[in-house]
Amino acid sequence: MKSVTVIGASLAGLYAARALRAQGYDGHLTIVGAEPHRPYDRPPLSKEFLTAPASAEGDADPAAEGPLALTDTEELAGLDAEWLLGTRATALDTRHRAVRLDTGRTLTTDGIVLATGAAPRRLPSPAPDGSHTLRTLDDARALRADLARGGPTRVVVIGGGFIGAEVAASCAALGHQVAVVEAAPLPLVPQLGESMAELCARLHGDHGVALLTGTGVRGLRAGADGRVTAVELADGRLLSADVVVTGIGVRPATDWLEGSGLPLGDGVRCDAGCVTPIPAIVAAGDVAHVAGARAEHWTSATEQAATAVHNLLAGRTARTHRALPYFWSDQYGVRIQFAGHRRPGDVPRIVEGSPDDRSFLACYERDGRTTALLALNRPRPFARLRRELARAAQPAPTG
Repeated sequence: MKSVTVIGASLAGLYAARALRAQGYDGHLTIVGAEPHRPYDRPPLSKEFLTAPASAEGDADPAAEGPLALTDTEELAGLDAEWLLGTRATALDTRHRAVRLDTGRTLTTDGIVLATGAAPRRLPSPAPDGSHTLRTLDDARALRADLARGGPTRVVVIGGGFIGAEVAASCAALGHQVAVVEAAPLPLVPQLGESMAELCARLHGDHGVALLTGTGVRGLRAGADGRVTAVELADGRLLSADVVVTGIGVRPATDWLEGSGLPLGDGVRCDAGCVTPIPAIVAAGDVAHVAGARAEHWTSATEQAATAVHNLLAGRTARTHRALPYFWSDQYGVRIQFAGHRRPGDVPRIVEGSPDDRSFLACYERDGRTTALLALNRPRPFARLRRELARAAQPAPTG
């Protein structure tokens, strides 16, 4: 290949570019990113970045300098890439491997890495001033500025998943009055199972955050000035609000690929090697639906990128992605870590610590075998058992 284009300049896109150079590709490399910023780390946006005063940035772009930065000037020079930031891909001609951009330019390339990530889902009702989603650096800046408008603020977070819980924890740490609305009877049951999800849900009450479950949201109300004043719940209740944050999940960013001929459905559908039916086109990160599943976690994005690039350069699926699922979340000073493949019916057993202390390690078991791990503030033993679980999950050597 003489030219490769990476569509997406966030985590998966950056790691794909790194992998291309590390695996010996020395041709022309173009990286297209919809945001104007250099690649930056998203997890801190709902935590440290949100709670830091805006003045802490100074004149620097936090995506280029400081704890959010994923790369630096020296590495950028070493990647020897053409960066097209603040530029969106609008269409893909798979036959000619041509990418059309919103600038009017068309890139014709030998290989393509799709790493466009995902976009936040939004409420169907209009979004008045004071209502936010949190996905990008600019989203986080806008929310932080709104929270700093003056005095304690009534914050309603819609969605009790990891992003919602992290935002709630950050807002509570800033001294705001916070309520979390979750449509399900309990947050995080699909990920953790009912008993462990219940233990994690208690963190909200521990820190004075109201958790309202089992009800959806009918819409947002606004005052004469166009600013949000309340959240109307599906059961008719009204929650007063000065700021609303919606965290009800994401959808893969594939709209621009409609009509391309690539198989779409909850992402770009790939085989176990992150390869689409066209070997010169691969996908990684939140946009990739790999072998029947799509992962929305930091670790998956980095690991898939290396696999996708290996197969892109090989021209076929020469390697498959077999990493053990892993994710983490920081809430109210508690680090929650999870690894493995939990299925309904797997039984969690606490092997260390105590739920009463909000510090424990639990193993999920099925037929006498450990399938997954959950830890609250037990990073070292979790890391050890995670390594053991990863080794056990590797396929047995053949021959």
